[in-house]
Amino acid sequence: MGDVLLHPWGRGDVESETMLDGLITAAGDPLIALWNPLATADRGDALTWLESRGGDWDRGAGAFFAVLNAVDGVLLGSVTLRWVDRADGLAMIGYWTLPAARGRGVATRTVRAVTDWAFRTAGARRIEIAHAVDNEASCRVAHHCGYLPEGTLRDSHRFGDGEYHDEHLHARLATDPEPAGPAGEPKAC
Repeated sequence: MGDVLLHPWGRGDVESETMLDGLITAAGDPLIALWNPLATADRGDALTWLESRGGDWDRGAGAFFAVLNAVDGVLLGSVTLRWVDRADGLAMIGYWTLPAARGRGVATRTVRAVTDWAFRTAGARRIEIAHAVDNEASCRVAHHCGYLPEGTLRDSHRFGDGEYHDEHLHARLATDPEPAGPAGEPKAC
């Protein structure tokens, strides 16, 4: 991925002031606060969040990656693969990026990398992405990563504004072809 690295959350992050600062910044970002609210508004909350990600790894609940700038280690975002039914190979993927990483293909590249890893190494058979209908950037990422639209989940999730929103459901199967590339505009969600 060249300019970005994936680093497991909760694995050596606790000592990193840069990581804690990044989580606090993420919690204050309006788009993250709306679509992916984090309870990391201060150092104590950020530390607790990091420690719980380590526990999630240990329990096998999923794979949780910080997206870092490869040069200076600054936090750019996060990609999470959560098992819905591990025995059946069903998982969900979620992601967010900080403003400095938006519009640069960071989410697309890292979601593709985690998707490929999940299919080739972790035993995933089907991975789903659900995003709020109004979150058009997330829809573009899903399309660019080869996740096909499957429908609308009505009033399915309460987001950071306290309101329930409809979500679009996208999915990709291990047997689906690799996505062609980020060129071109995806179909509207």
